[in-house]
Amino acid sequence: MKLYFSPEACSLSPHIVLNELGLPFTPVKVDMTTKKAADGRDFLAINPKGYVPALKLDNGEVLSEGPAIVQYLADLKPEKKLAPANGTFERVRLQEWLNFITSELHKTYSPLFNPDMPDAAKAIFRGKLEQRYAFIAKTLDSQDYLLGTRFSVADAYLFVVTRWARHFDIDVTRWPSLARFMERVGARAAVKLALNAESQAKKAA
Repeated sequence: MKLYFSPEACSLSPHIVLNELGLPFTPVKVDMTTKKAADGRDFLAINPKGYVPALKLDNGEVLSEGPAIVQYLADLKPEKKLAPANGTFERVRLQEWLNFITSELHKTYSPLFNPDMPDAAKAIFRGKLEQRYAFIAKTLDSQDYLLGTRFSVADAYLFVVTRWARHFDIDVTRWPSLARFMERVGARAAVKLALNAESQAKKAA
C-alpha cells in the first residue's frame, strides 16, 4: 500500500493507524501547492479531489477520505480492535464520532488556515470549535477514549485535528480531560513514530 500524505495534515490519522496495525506501507509525500507526489506522479491522477489522504491499495484501487480509510484499515486486522465489528451498534457509535470530528472539527478548522479569512470570521469559527471541544470533554471526563477504555481510529483522528489548536490560540488545557487525552495518545509508540516520520519529511522539503 501507498499512503499519500502531507506533513501534519489530516493524513496523519491513517499514518498513525497503519503504525498501530503494523501494516507494511510506503508513505509518499505530496506537495499540496503543485499537486506533485514524491514518487513523481501527478497527485490529481491518483486522487482527482486534490487533497490527502489517499491510500493506493496493492490491487490498484485508491481510497480517499480519512474516516473511510481508517475503517478499511482497521478491518484488515480486526484482532487489533481499532474499530468495533461491522454490523454492531458499537461500530455505528464509531461512525458517529468520525462523522462528528470530520464535520464539526476538521471542516471548522479549514477556514482558519485561509490567510484571506477576516479576523472577525475566524473568531466565529474558533468559538464554534470551543463549543465542540466542551462537548467532547464531557465524554472524556468519564472515560479515557471516545468509545470507552480502548483506543480506536476515532481517537487517532481527534488527536490529529486537535493538534491544530495550537496554531489558532485555542488552549486545550481549558478542558483538562481533553488535555490528558492528548498526552495519553501522544505517548503511544505508533503516534510517536508517525510524528517523527512526518517531521523528517517536512524537513526534507
